Amino acid sequence: MMRLGRAALRWGCGGIHTAVPRRGAEVRVGGESGGIAEILMNRPHARNSLGKVFVDELFSALEQLRFDEKVRVVVFKSKVKGVFCAGADLKEREKMDDAEVGHFVKRLRNLMDEIAALPVPTIAAIDGYALGGGLELALACDLRVAASSAKMGLIETTRGLLPGAGGTQRLPRCIGVGLAKELIFTGRQIDGQEAASMGLVNHAVPQNEEGDAAYQRALTLAKEILPRAPIAVKMGKLAINRGIEVDIASGMAIEGMCYAQNIPTRDRQEGMAAFREKRPPQFIGK
Repeated sequence: MMRLGRAALRWGCGGIHTAVPRRGAEVRVGGESGGIAEILMNRPHARNSLGKVFVDELFSALEQLRFDEKVRVVVFKSKVKGVFCAGADLKEREKMDDAEVGHFVKRLRNLMDEIAALPVPTIAAIDGYALGGGLELALACDLRVAASSAKMGLIETTRGLLPGAGGTQRLPRCIGVGLAKELIFTGRQIDGQEAASMGLVNHAVPQNEEGDAAYQRALTLAKEILPRAPIAVKMGKLAINRGIEVDIASGMAIEGMCYAQNIPTRDRQEGMAAFREKRPPQFIGK
């Protein structure tokens, strides 16, 4: 088990752990579901709001995961019951001057871009409030699972703001222009069931007593992805993400380039051999 955070590293070995300070963002890799990494958000006093230090910790977590070939799926979850991420830290924001605000929001936008650019599939487990920047973080993930009781919304217009960390771009690409405009213009909050009905989340599940139903469903989804050929999954993600931004002919060319990169892989050969021999394939990511 490995945990990585702001400026500390903890290795689990034989049940012995080095003590580290409490952090707002941790990475957990391994355990019973090797290959699934979890980014754990734990800033309870501020409802996981996106302050400067917390954002730095999230950047650090992403940096640790980006080139880790053992990681095949990343799940974002909250350790704060009833909250995924409450959005911007407005108490911190109100102390900034105009230039500082502009610089920090640009950094938030870069954070969401870094999440979206992770080469492996990412899943947001929304077990509570995901508001403003919190929903923008979830939108930067490939897949979203929500508790039916979870509340989501780009509420910036109720605070004299507009979404500035990708919400105006990713929400319409997710649910369509008309619905995105309605949600942004009104600042309305919707629950997980309504979010599922409009395609904002992939799955909505009834909340359980532990308050982690979305996480449990996200973990099940991650385990479904885990045995698939890692390079093929990465190339599929790249083809979709790049192709959706261009015309269909250019998208077909992008698909062709991604497919070509997968042809010489050992995993493709393993897939063909497993089919021929009528056995489950054993993919190694090479």
